Amino acid sequence: MKLEKLGWNPIFKDHFTPYSQENTFPARVFSIQKENYQVLSEHGELTASVAGKIHYAAQSKSDFPAVGDWVIVAQEPKGGSSSIVAILPRQSYFSRKVASGRKRRSGGITEEQVIAANMDTVFIVIGLDRDFNLRRIERYLTLVYDSGADPVIVLNKADICPDLESKIAQVEAIASAAPLHALSAKEQTGLNALLDYLSPGNTAALVGSSGTGKSTIINALLGEERQEVKSLSSSVGKGQHTTTKRELIFVPSGGLIMDNPGLREIQLWADEEALKETFREIEEIAQSCRFNDCRHDKEPQCAVKKAIEEGRLDEERYRSYQKLKKELWYLEESKGKSSRQTERAKWERILEGSDISLKEMSRLSKTKRK
Repeated sequence: MKLEKLGWNPIFKDHFTPYSQENTFPARVFSIQKENYQVLSEHGELTASVAGKIHYAAQSKSDFPAVGDWVIVAQEPKGGSSSIVAILPRQSYFSRKVASGRKRRSGGITEEQVIAANMDTVFIVIGLDRDFNLRRIERYLTLVYDSGADPVIVLNKADICPDLESKIAQVEAIASAAPLHALSAKEQTGLNALLDYLSPGNTAALVGSSGTGKSTIINALLGEERQEVKSLSSSVGKGQHTTTKRELIFVPSGGLIMDNPGLREIQLWADEEALKETFREIEEIAQSCRFNDCRHDKEPQCAVKKAIEEGRLDEERYRSYQKLKKELWYLEESKGKSSRQTERAKWERILEGSDISLKEMSRLSKTKRK
């Protein structure tokens, strides 16, 4: 298989150069089953495990390979076992915040979970039924803008939406520069618009809640019932987790698409620059505030408050902006705390079995600095 068909490009080739030696080669992760990684390369499909040095150096879940990653595989001579010895730098990756160890409320370490890597496009799939939620779209847009991939909003189930034009207008008002496509995967209408993003060598990932029709979209693009599809719960209208794993799938147009399990909780892992992309109009209005550090609360001559009063800015959208901004501030604080916890855990491992304690080492270090 040619690597270019898998998304290989000159940038990845340059990163691979230092690893180029006998019995090592680049491969792309297309599926993960527990500790087994299914990879595709010029040598075909292989099963590989993660080398010990990656386990030792990893400080969080994001340091392990994700679906879509380009990795360096070392294979023992004469078709022996294969192991992943390095991960090439990601050109893009979609991630969210997760808590490891103890629960978040009890102070567990905040970590980043990489959901998809090296995508060109992320399809944000929203159902035109009970799933329709403008605030959720804003969250997804922030995550995708931070990922480095291009966001595309997909409004599915157009066949059952009685006020389609109204819904499209509402989404267009918050979509920033993201393209928007309304379609019906069930009726197989409007799908051709997605093929423009799935040319040979390009990769797209589908994200969204359970029951939005992500698997149905993939089946329609493939022309076969590959992904299992379940109906919504009749009692509450919520989707069921049909997709249980992430995997890259070739589509007839030559590109690759990744299905993802539905995300019930969308915890942000991003920075404020991504938020500015999602709320461009608020950032532009804020440029006219009297004070550069205006918090749009009680400050005089606040352009944002004036825009809300005059009806030029939707108050609900502004509240969403403020809520997400506070969430990102809290995330930065949590990252700092987690870094200190991770560093402490690292030294505890290093000093394990020695005669010196972490507390004593810290005291000696301070004494030396004096």
